[in-house]
Amino acid sequence: MLSTLSESGRKVLRERPGWIRKVNADVERMGARVVAQYAVLGPYDFVTVIDAADNAAISRVSVELGARGSVQMMTMAALPLDEFIGRLERPGKKSSPRKKRP
Repeated sequence: MLSTLSESGRKVLRERPGWIRKVNADVERMGARVVAQYAVLGPYDFVTVIDAADNAAISRVSVELGARGSVQMMTMAALPLDEFIGRLERPGKKSSPRKKRP
């Protein structure tokens, strides 16, 4: 998840830097788990790696956090590289050749 703090989010962070840990605990209560988190420079303020059961679970987290108004987020589904490669290497169903129309 890539996140950018709103003006109010930046104010809260400046006044209470530990607030981020509270948000991470909220994520856990919503059924997901923060695996890693990095403060970054550039167009985003944080990169957070979150483990969730499925896309619906992370969607819920994104909506719940976004509704607070302190952050804007971009979520992206990710696959471990070995899983990605394995899915590409699995033999798939070959489609039958197209019949030519007269």
